[in-house]
Amino acid sequence: MAFKDMIGQTVPSVTFHVQENGKWVDITTDELFKGKKVVLFALPGAFTPTCSSMHLPRYNELAGEFKRQGIDDIICVAVNDTFVMNAWAKDQNCNNVRVLPDGNGEFAEAMGRLIDDSAIGFGKRSWRYSMLVDDGKIVQIFDEPQDTDSDDPYEKSDADTMMQYINPDWTDKPAVAIFTKPGCPYCAEAKQTLSDKGYEYEEFVLGQDASLTAMRAVSGRDTTPQVFIGGKHIGGDDDLQRYFAQQ
Repeated sequence: MAFKDMIGQTVPSVTFHVQENGKWVDITTDELFKGKKVVLFALPGAFTPTCSSMHLPRYNELAGEFKRQGIDDIICVAVNDTFVMNAWAKDQNCNNVRVLPDGNGEFAEAMGRLIDDSAIGFGKRSWRYSMLVDDGKIVQIFDEPQDTDSDDPYEKSDADTMMQYINPDWTDKPAVAIFTKPGCPYCAEAKQTLSDKGYEYEEFVLGQDASLTAMRAVSGRDTTPQVFIGGKHIGGDDDLQRYFAQQ
């Protein structure tokens, strides 16, 4: 099937029925897109392999980078009910992407990207794609190819492709992890330095997310912070300052 050409058109008017804090809330596309720059990506379903291992996590990881490029919100849509989408977001620790349920497939159908996956027991689902929307108008769409042997291609709708479309000069930064402990001033300084340099990081707080034993096992040290960049152990706050001074 040929997908509907939506570039230059207004996002279809749809209302999403969402459960928030135990209450039903109706969210319109006007509320989501009007006066904003938004990246939306759609996928076949919550808890499915590619969606859970790559698609949603990478957008969540790069949310800060998208923000720096002027993107106000990142939205993920799938033909699932709100309870499934909420459970998936919680399971994925997804704090930077808004997941929305297109339970009846109304949005996917209006976008011309509702497909029939009944052969594999999925029923009607959304094709995988991403799009950039500016004040309600669709600027660009990246549809996954149909002329492929894969049942679920993942080549064009990824976060990196969208980021490079928005800013062709963008280059990815290495992954960063930092071990910290509550009340540690050197930890606070190291985190601020990473943020100032535009680095996203995953924080492991001793006593909450990791133990002293685990930190010592991977770093060989028992003081905080301990910073890792791109798989390399940088060390503590002083080491981190020297690392950036030499860049």
